[in-house]
Amino acid sequence: MFTQLRNIDSAFKHIKLFSYLLIGACILISCFAIWKSYQSSDNYKNHIYILANGKALEAYAADRKDNIPVEIRDHIKMFHHDFFTLDPDDKVIEVNITKALYMADGSAKTAYSNLKESGYYANLISGNISQQVDVDSIALDMNQYPYYFKCFATERLIRSTSTVTRSLVTQGYLRNVSRSDNNPHGFLIEKWETLENKDLSTQSK
Repeated sequence: MFTQLRNIDSAFKHIKLFSYLLIGACILISCFAIWKSYQSSDNYKNHIYILANGKALEAYAADRKDNIPVEIRDHIKMFHHDFFTLDPDDKVIEVNITKALYMADGSAKTAYSNLKESGYYANLISGNISQQVDVDSIALDMNQYPYYFKCFATERLIRSTSTVTRSLVTQGYLRNVSRSDNNPHGFLIEKWETLENKDLSTQSK
């Protein structure tokens, strides 16, 4: 009889130990599942879905400081594209210049006024000349604020008889401003000036 009691007591201890282990394992699994669910929730919060042409495109949210150099370069490219890409149409010139002036301070407005007063845009229209610009590279100094940049680009003046290729080098500074539809990157170019704008070659057609 005592042997049976000892067997029952031993069996009860084993069952009790197994129960504790099972409860512990359940707690660990539950904690792991909760942690993974929070992690997945945070990951989904960092995903952005953009609807473009009827398709949902996935993007990822990130701190702005991680993307500042990328955004600065794109801002500079957009500005130079809008300021220097022109066609022999006063409406096109006005639209492009207006977009560019939203991204820069009065230094760009002064440069535009000087070109307009010198008859540059009138000559483009009367000569049926198209102007295009390709930004080759942008040097940034992120160790100072406002951020300094130097932009190296290739400019082309396209006529019916020839294409003139020019070297274009500009510099300026950028400071942070509020984002808007007209200034999606939230930067403003200051003290912008053209350092070089010289002919490289002329190709006859």
